Amino acid sequence: VQLQASGGGLVQAGDSLRLSCAASDRTANTYTMGWFRQAPGKEREFVATLRRSSGTAYVYADSVKGRFTISRDSAKNVMYLDMSRLRPEDTAIYYCAFSSRHIITSALRSESSYRTWGQGTQVTVSS
Repeated sequence: VQLQASGGGLVQAGDSLRLSCAASDRTANTYTMGWFRQAPGKEREFVATLRRSSGTAYVYADSVKGRFTISRDSAKNVMYLDMSRLRPEDTAIYYCAFSSRHIITSALRSESSYRTWGQGTQVTVSS
């Protein structure tokens, strides 16, 4: 599976933005796809993930819970991250990631659980 992230841009605080991650084939529909981000000078961090293997699970970082929504369009092989009420601290490069293996719930937030990564899309939120 190859991933292509898009949709980033420059927005103002309080605005909304939708990121997309297109997968090269339908394999991604069955397993786990997620979003991570990396702000300048910081480590990459977990944002949200959607697991479809062994039961559906949606997991969000506390910092985005209630503001961001992860979803998938299986027919199009695309994952979305709908971001609302954006804050300057949301500024980062956003990466989509995929795992073809089942990930246990406790490991869904771990970067090392994901084997395939997209190239990243820049989101900049001005104050």
